[in-house]
Amino acid sequence: MTRLSEDALIARYFAPLATLPGADGLRDDAALLTPPAGMSLVITADALVAGVHFLPDDPPETIAAKALRVNLSDLAAKGAQPYAFTLSLALPGDWTEAWLAGFAAGLGRDAEAYGFALIGGDTVKTPGPLTIAVSAFGLVPSARIPRRAGAAAGDGLYVSGTIGDGAFGLLARRRDAALAGLPAGMREALITRYRLPQPRVALAPVVLAHASAAMDISDGFVGDLAKLLRASGASAEVDLAAVPLSPAARAAIAGQPRLFEIALTGGDDYEILCAVPAAGCAAFEAQARAAGVAVARIGTITAGAAPPLFRDADGAARTFAAGSFSHF
Repeated sequence: MTRLSEDALIARYFAPLATLPGADGLRDDAALLTPPAGMSLVITADALVAGVHFLPDDPPETIAAKALRVNLSDLAAKGAQPYAFTLSLALPGDWTEAWLAGFAAGLGRDAEAYGFALIGGDTVKTPGPLTIAVSAFGLVPSARIPRRAGAAAGDGLYVSGTIGDGAFGLLARRRDAALAGLPAGMREALITRYRLPQPRVALAPVVLAHASAAMDISDGFVGDLAKLLRASGASAEVDLAAVPLSPAARAAIAGQPRLFEIALTGGDDYEILCAVPAAGCAAFEAQARAAGVAVARIGTITAGAAPPLFRDADGAARTFAAGSFSHF
């Protein structure tokens, strides 16, 4: 079977996504990126590997979308709006044009929906699994972004959306017996959340205006909270009953209470975790509602360097065996 050359592959599938003038239609080895006047660039990068971040037989459209959206989630947690991205694609030997067409279609739909322009990258062959690396560039109207450091005692602790759906979606995708009792519609909803994260781009300006510290939750709520607190030199008290769960996640936990720990530590949430000074909490909540993004206050930042204190609905302290997913 005759395959496209690298140049022809790029020209057919990816050059149409290079809409910024500085990308030069992907005809060069480099792009020129000039942010609009008065804006600063925020830069992040994420790599996805088949069998680790998605399953090899997932639809190519959703694989492409997830590769963009995990980066968009990082940008949103820094208060940044999408601007441009690079894509490096390491294709295994069994790739097909049909797969690549689906991947490019999914990439194009999300790039258009989020106002995200491709400006370059690389395409190579690999003897290993399919690997996708995206570097994303966002814009903020100032030199300040809410980093992980900055949370202070008395700040409210918030998360966006719902927690645990991505981890449960992977279980559902693998037909884990723990979710066998869930209705089919709920299992499909969880799989969709695993395959297609919902980056909280609309919340970005609200985070930029009010958060003292912020990050996206990708490896698990418990572990990612620990990262934010270490960076801030602070601790926290967390009301576990206030952690927002979707109806599907609640149903899963009701049938298998042990799943609650997986919800809080399993990862693939791609929600925003942030601390907000007490004086700004009401405005933060009001502006999040106006932006159409659900946020829930789940606790308070406290002084000291002790591990966070997690309390069940009855007030009892709870610990977790592992805080988050780790690659190593």
